[in-house]
Amino acid sequence: MDREENKVDVIVVGGGPAGISCAVTVARAGKKVVLIERGKFCGSKNVFGGAIYAQPTREIFPDFEKNAPLERKTVEHKYALLGQDDATVISYKKKHEDAVSYSVVRGKFDRWMAEEAEKEGVILVEETVVKDLIVKDGCVVGVRTELEDYYCDITVLADGVNSLLAKQIGLRSDLKPQDVALSVKEVIKLSPEVINERFHLNSDEGCIYEIFGGPMLGMLGLGFMYTNKESVSIGLGITLSELIENGLRPYELLDKMKQHPEIAPLIKDGELVEYSAHLIPEGGFKKVPVVFGAGVMVCGDAAMFVNNLHWEGTNLAMISGKLAGETAVIALGRRDFSEHALSKYQQELEDSFIMKDLRTYKDLMSGIGERASEFLGYYPEKINSFFEMFTSVDSVPKREKYRSFIKAFLSERKLSELFKDFWSVVKLLWSILIK
Repeated sequence: MDREENKVDVIVVGGGPAGISCAVTVARAGKKVVLIERGKFCGSKNVFGGAIYAQPTREIFPDFEKNAPLERKTVEHKYALLGQDDATVISYKKKHEDAVSYSVVRGKFDRWMAEEAEKEGVILVEETVVKDLIVKDGCVVGVRTELEDYYCDITVLADGVNSLLAKQIGLRSDLKPQDVALSVKEVIKLSPEVINERFHLNSDEGCIYEIFGGPMLGMLGLGFMYTNKESVSIGLGITLSELIENGLRPYELLDKMKQHPEIAPLIKDGELVEYSAHLIPEGGFKKVPVVFGAGVMVCGDAAMFVNNLHWEGTNLAMISGKLAGETAVIALGRRDFSEHALSKYQQELEDSFIMKDLRTYKDLMSGIGERASEFLGYYPEKINSFFEMFTSVDSVPKREKYRSFIKAFLSERKLSELFKDFWSVVKLLWSILIK
């Protein structure tokens, strides 16, 4: 086919939240855009914990709450600090009039977004793998699939954490084990009545658990649990470097977490209906690659846009896709697809919450990573020990209990180590709040 006959304004590679948000933004401006997805349908290969955030989603689909396939509206967050066989759980609950987040099933939700994008004029091409980028005179001018070549003025890469295409043109390097986490997740079927009873919810309400410790004590790993209408999503993520160094298998850690006395009753007698695994960007601000070049931009997981402290990924994906789409529309209007023209995307990112938040936590992973065994091991165990002591009634005077606890705390950890821990926290807070 002649190049001009097979040419569109924009090609977006990857049918996840970032890619769809970009494509629909371009289409609404009256431009011709093709969205290429390698899966059988958008969402068929996508994995995440379980929630999308309402405000960013409204920016792309203002009326999504009326017709999107949502599971439950989040009304409660629980933070569970697991010991070997005990737990300290902190809960925050508020019934917002406007939802903060909803649990969703990606296979349903992404497919719905893609269908909405098609209504806006996006040309959706599924079950198609982009093998290479077509580069002419240093500028990306299209993509090569296993079937044929497609040409365009601007290519947007939203092809996930591995992003082989971004690596192909030198925008990013190979991932290192400490820069990504391997997340494993199970979906366990339970009746709505059982979910409501166990999590103390009404039928339209949902609960999120963020889980620390347990089988991951002392390691850079966290667990999660989300309530759906008729199932519970439960999983964990742990850095590849931790898995390699400790010779661990993530599904074995998940099995142990499910058996913990705090977790087991919540999923008892449930039926396993799905198991999945996925890489998650963990490097933060310092690992964000070059996100633009001549004729090309990168967004979503492919750009390492994940705020791991706040469990935010889909919102960064959707807004970065929207900003890439808006930049593409401006460049098309000026007929300038140079690196300089598309650098506007970088500036838009810098002005948004995306880069501001990532920069705020730029030292988080290195700060925690240096003393992971302390911050995610020793101190969590001591918190549980404190509450065990505080809540016990055994005719021992309280003052003696306090003194014994403090004595044990100080004797089990050298003052020099306590000072190092304290100084690490001070440096981390300084980098977050001051720098």
